[in-house]
Amino acid sequence: MTQIQRSSFRKKFHHGLRRLFGVLPAPARFEIYRRMVDCDPDPDARLQLKIAETREELEDCFKILHDAYVASGFMKPEPSGMRITPYHALPTTTTLCAKYDGRVVGTISMIREGVFGFPLQSVFDLEHVRAQGGQIAEISALAVHPDFRKTGGAILFPLMKFMHEYCTEFFDTRHLVIAVNPERIELYEALLYFQRLQETVVDNYDFANGAPAVGATLDLKHASDVFRAGYRGRAARKNLHKYFFQLKLENIQLPRRRYFTTNDPVMTPALLDHFFNKKSKVFEELDDRKKALLWSIYGLVEYRSVLPMLRGDAVAGHPLRQHQRYSIRCPGVVTFDTPEGKRPFVLHVIEVSLSGFQAECKLDLELGQSGQATIELGKSEHSTVTVSAVRRRETEAGVFIGFRLDEPDRIWRQCVAALEVGQTSDDLMQ
Repeated sequence: MTQIQRSSFRKKFHHGLRRLFGVLPAPARFEIYRRMVDCDPDPDARLQLKIAETREELEDCFKILHDAYVASGFMKPEPSGMRITPYHALPTTTTLCAKYDGRVVGTISMIREGVFGFPLQSVFDLEHVRAQGGQIAEISALAVHPDFRKTGGAILFPLMKFMHEYCTEFFDTRHLVIAVNPERIELYEALLYFQRLQETVVDNYDFANGAPAVGATLDLKHASDVFRAGYRGRAARKNLHKYFFQLKLENIQLPRRRYFTTNDPVMTPALLDHFFNKKSKVFEELDDRKKALLWSIYGLVEYRSVLPMLRGDAVAGHPLRQHQRYSIRCPGVVTFDTPEGKRPFVLHVIEVSLSGFQAECKLDLELGQSGQATIELGKSEHSTVTVSAVRRRETEAGVFIGFRLDEPDRIWRQCVAALEVGQTSDDLMQ
């Protein structure tokens, strides 16, 4: 009886503290949150942070996520004991994991805009974010194993740092967006300087089992300045500016890429079949439009047996590209003959296919011209091809030109072939 009374007293005491804390002005609450930060600049060497790429790593991530979501009421229990979403099937989604002594203890996923859009698009307007230019990534599926939730951020902060480093250096991302429970939004606002997409709370967010949600965004282009001002003068363990923007953690295992790609796809045909057909009904429950979009992404014959079947007219109104496009971020130059002589144009290539590429160009380049282009597809991968400028698209983010290749050279073909099968990292570094 005494233990029950003590437990009841603790609950009432904590509830009273939360109520008292809630009446403080937001700046005062945020300052208290920032003083509670404890980010270890020298984590235990047994902690490893990497991309989840094996079946075992992905299963462990999905199980931790499932248990956390079920406990919070954000989903109903699944027979597989895993939370698997259609977005995890896309090559534009990357799942990170934190491992301690070889055991997965935390996970987070970054969903870059792909054929399914973003989960939070169903309830939040992103037009204001898009208008600022730059790629967007939704941060989702964050969970830490129960055994490590009371470690004072020993898993959470390294995982968040890995996410930030990956998004800025490898994922070609400017804006982060999140949809979180109203009870947790202030932590993101106070510690990470997220700004709400809208003041009102969404009462029913389908992606979280109808739970309420608040949307927020962080502009990584200006984040360093904002963090520097907010954490100025703080000790190393309480300074998230130094932690995120200056510190190097040996625990983080960044991907090694042969090409300057912006995605790290890991879903082989076997993994797709295991997670989305055998362990769940995700593929079966997709509508025909999304099934057709999956077929447009995974065009290789090896994937056909594991992709969901659709009706004969399901692709009507959704024409598939003759050549699949792949996200990349690399420099290049195209040279045209002009009456004044040869004129070079500096390019920033953002997308490639077997037959062409799309690039940003700050100079006035006329359509219809043919010239010679040299594209740096990787650190030691330079392709020289004859191209024609065929399309021009002006946006608030810049001017983008579409180029058609007369004939791809060997290096270009090898790059596209590697992108087709997702082999862009260690397995092709030899």
